[in-house]
Amino acid sequence: MIHRRSLHVVATVAALFSLVACGKTAPPPPSAVPVTVGKSELRTVPYLLQANGTVEPMQTVAIEPQVGGIITKVLFKEGDDVKEGQPLFEIDSRTFQAALAQAEAVVARDRAQLASANSDVSRYSALVDKNYVTSQQMEQVNTTAASIKATLASDEAMVQQARLNFQYATIRSPISGRAGSLQVRAGYLAKIPASTPLVTINQIHPILVRFAVPAASLQRIRQYASATLPVSAHPASAPGASSTGTLSFVDNAIDTTTGTILLKGTFENKDGALWPGEFVTTSLELFQQQNAIVVPTQAVVEGQNGNYIFVINADSTATQRQITIDRAAGDITIISQGVKPGELVVTDGQLRLNTGTKVQIKPPAGGDLQRAG
Repeated sequence: MIHRRSLHVVATVAALFSLVACGKTAPPPPSAVPVTVGKSELRTVPYLLQANGTVEPMQTVAIEPQVGGIITKVLFKEGDDVKEGQPLFEIDSRTFQAALAQAEAVVARDRAQLASANSDVSRYSALVDKNYVTSQQMEQVNTTAASIKATLASDEAMVQQARLNFQYATIRSPISGRAGSLQVRAGYLAKIPASTPLVTINQIHPILVRFAVPAASLQRIRQYASATLPVSAHPASAPGASSTGTLSFVDNAIDTTTGTILLKGTFENKDGALWPGEFVTTSLELFQQQNAIVVPTQAVVEGQNGNYIFVINADSTATQRQITIDRAAGDITIISQGVKPGELVVTDGQLRLNTGTKVQIKPPAGGDLQRAG
C-alpha cells in the first residue's frame, strides 16, 4: 500500500515537471544596437601642414625727423592709408631756406672769382712766353685759380647739404602703408636725435604670416618648394573667414629649442582681412594625394592594440577591423590599410559593439531606424 502511494507521488511530481518544462519559451534574441554610419570613399586629398601663425607687416618704418625744428603742420590723420612719397609733417623751414640762399650766394661769388682767376691764367700764359712775367708769377696765378676752384667745389657741396636740409623740413612717407598712432602734434619741437618716432607706418598690402612647423616636415617642404605652394590663413577673430597666399620664406636653420622650422607666407590682403599682430591658423598645402581611401575621423577608435573601426556587413552585423592610418585631414582620416572604398563604417555607437553584434542604422533626424544591408 505504501509502495503504491509512493509511485503515485512520483508520477504526480513527474507530471508537474513535464508541465513546467512545456510552459517555458526560448529567450528573445538580443536587440540590435542603433548606430550612426558613414561610408569609406576614394578622394583626392590635399597634403596639409597646419600650424598657428602670427600676422606681421611686410615692412615697418618708424618716422623720425632728419632736421630739428618746430612742427608746423601734420598732413594726415591717425590710421590713414598713406602713399610712398606723401608729405606727413612740415617743420618750420625758414631757417633752412635762408641757409640755402646764403650757400647759393657763396657759390655765385666763388664762380665769379674762378672766372677771374682763369682769365688771369690765360693772360699770364701769353706773357710768360714773351718773358714779360716770371715763371714764379705764373705759378702763383695757377695756384690761386686752383685754390678758388677747390673752394667752389666745397661751397657747392654746402649748397647740396642746405638744399637737403630744406627738403627734409617736409617729412615724407618712405613706403605705402597704414599710419599708426601719432606721437606728436603741431607745435612739437622735433630734435635730432629723436627721443621717440613721430609715427609708425606698417605696410599691409601685401602682408606676411609667420608660422612654424615640425622639423620632421622640412624634407617634404624642400621636396615641393620648387613649385608655388599655397598657404591659407584663418583669423581667430573671424571664424569661417579665410585668406589665400603663397609660401615665400623657409628659414635657413631649425630652432633647436622648439624643434621647428620657421616659414612665412605672403598674402595680397587686398580686403584688409589680415591685421598685424593677429593670431591665425595656417594651412600649407604641399601636394594633392590622388585616390586616397578616407573615412570620417569619428569612425576611428584608438585601442590598446592600435586603431580600429567597425564595418557593417550585409547581414546587419558589425565587424571590428584593425586599420593603418596614413594621416588625419580635418574631419576625415586617410587609411592606408584595413578598409576598402564603399564600405559602411560606424561613426557613433562603437562602445556597445563587438564583432557579430546586430546593428540598426540611425537615419537622419526625423526618420525611422532601418536594418543595415
